[in-house]
Amino acid sequence: MEALKSALEPLQPITNNLPGPIRDLGVSIIGETCYKTLILDLDPTATECVKLAISKGLGIGIIGASSIVKVPQILKLVNSKSASGVSFLSYLLETSSYLISLAYNVRNGFPFSTFGETALILCQNVVITVLVLNYSGRAGVAALFVAALAAGVVSLFTESVIDSNALSYLQAGAGVLGVASKVPQIAAIWQQGGTGQLSAFTVFNYLAGSLSRIFTTLQEVDDQLILYGFIAGFALNCVLAAQMVYYWNAPSAKVRGKRKEAPVAAPSSSGSSTATPKSKGPTTRRRG
Repeated sequence: MEALKSALEPLQPITNNLPGPIRDLGVSIIGETCYKTLILDLDPTATECVKLAISKGLGIGIIGASSIVKVPQILKLVNSKSASGVSFLSYLLETSSYLISLAYNVRNGFPFSTFGETALILCQNVVITVLVLNYSGRAGVAALFVAALAAGVVSLFTESVIDSNALSYLQAGAGVLGVASKVPQIAAIWQQGGTGQLSAFTVFNYLAGSLSRIFTTLQEVDDQLILYGFIAGFALNCVLAAQMVYYWNAPSAKVRGKRKEAPVAAPSSSGSSTATPKSKGPTTRRRG
């Protein structure tokens, strides 16, 4: 570490003369003390500040990735006009969980870098859920879902409707919902024998994001409810990722069923002739 610190010393004239907006951004992210230690003094031996900087960097990276994490899934649904392989129940449970978690984090004043992706993924989940319902022929249910979501937003962010104590219980339930939301999707893939329109980009980004969130929560948020939810979510995301790898090139059950349908062979007219029975017409033979 001392050798690294010595190697970084020539950079101090640059780090000590950064433009004001960059300096202010750095201070707002890691704080005045850690900014001085890591940026001005270039001291990599300050373990706590290094961990904080890594946690903040991961958090910002997760938020950036979450802005597009569900876009491939949306595009697959729109292009295929099919909801095959995508579980509506899974997205309903996940959307409910994310909405509760967003309200809980905002009302408790936790750093945005520890939960910012929740809001971005929530919006994308709403789009996907509506698309899945529309392509499943349930447009009326989609309208009901949007109305219920709006009512939930108003209730969860209003202290007079749901107080902090009740919101804590809901957050505990949100952790269960978040974990349970993976089960219908896992079951749907297993039943269909393929991943259908499920996006691999989304699945593997979820896996990386849930692992990173375990680290950022341990570093910045002293809340076991949130931590256990991320750990359980990571475990089930591992199952989804394993299914995605296993069924990577496997056709869906519907496609396999079509392949099994053998065409009915038309009877050949060459080489054989079929005798048609002659109908007996009226006879002119005289009886006598």
